Amino acid sequence: MTTITNPQTLSTVVNSLAESETLAMTKKARELASQGNKVISLSVGEPDFKTPQHVMDAAKKAIDEGYHSYSPVAGFADLRAAIAEKLVKENNIKVTAENIVVSTGAKQSLANVIQAIVDKGQEVIILAPYWVSYSEMVKLAEGKSVILTGTIENDFKVTAAEIEKAITSKTRAIMYSSPCNPSGSVYTEKELREIGALLQKNPQIVAIADEIYEYINFEGKNFSLGSIDEIKDQVVTVNGFSKGFAMTGWRLGYIAAPKYIAAATEKLQGQVTSGTCSITQRAGLAALQGDLSAPLKMKEAYLRRRDLIIGLLKEIPGLKINKPAGAFYIFPDVSAYLGKSVNGQVIKTSSDLSMFILNDVFVSTVGGDSFGSPNNIRISFAASDENIIEAIKRIKECLAKLK
Repeated sequence: MTTITNPQTLSTVVNSLAESETLAMTKKARELASQGNKVISLSVGEPDFKTPQHVMDAAKKAIDEGYHSYSPVAGFADLRAAIAEKLVKENNIKVTAENIVVSTGAKQSLANVIQAIVDKGQEVIILAPYWVSYSEMVKLAEGKSVILTGTIENDFKVTAAEIEKAITSKTRAIMYSSPCNPSGSVYTEKELREIGALLQKNPQIVAIADEIYEYINFEGKNFSLGSIDEIKDQVVTVNGFSKGFAMTGWRLGYIAAPKYIAAATEKLQGQVTSGTCSITQRAGLAALQGDLSAPLKMKEAYLRRRDLIIGLLKEIPGLKINKPAGAFYIFPDVSAYLGKSVNGQVIKTSSDLSMFILNDVFVSTVGGDSFGSPNNIRISFAASDENIIEAIKRIKECLAKLK
């Protein structure tokens, strides 16, 4: 864990931030592995596939062709045009290149939008379970997170009626992911249209729709909130290349936003990082111009692994699980094990449980506390069948020790 030796010299905002739980668990797992332990990592949100060959070839070609200079802040014009074309064709989101801003990963895209639209004291409704950085990004903007938590019985989804009750005069945005990290839940077209009708009644609210896992949807085609014409000027769609094209280390994301928000994020980004890596952008263009055979092949593997891990987890007493409709995570309810102990160690929280599993049987998961769901743990099945089988076997043995 990161240690701040002299917090008095740092800003109040930075001192208030929590460390990313997913990155912390990954770091701890690496430390244990470096000590010779056979660690199985099911904590990191990273595909276990190689970047497609034609994408890598495009990056090599870009180096040879001399893409060595600073890139435009909002991204190369041809990449922005290709992203807009993709959104029109695949997502029915009516945008042009002027609506697109390319950033160093979807994480920066999200942070840019929040910094651009949220003022001190304004509220952002976050649909939980949520990705760990959402609430911390709101904190950085000095806004207030209003957390609405879906239940496992409703596949962890929050209804439009629940959102409506949470809206106040200070509400500036609604933020969610679909398919969802960490639950794998996918909001249906009907559910999103109900949220869209709510936005239409509240034109001061912007929805931030995180669709980074759109190609890993086991139920069919992803429906985009931004495709609803009546609210197209109230929706920012965030996406990127890390999950669908296995390009995590390349760091390439983007937003499709109303022009005033796109311009604001471009201005902000110009003062922080400027343009995204030129080589990465050429690789991203190749990904968009190629076919979707690689994402589809990866999705097939994730679907098989989902069914495998569900079958294995059902054999562990006390766990409550649902059937994730997308992404590559399962988010079991582990409340039956909270409050139990072994050798005097009491497991008080899901984060305690994840750390116990890691130290006891060398399998890394992530506690649900940081996802807004303290009774759950996140388990990634972006791993080989062999590792999944061995990991769940170890977890079963570990949990059996708790009394």
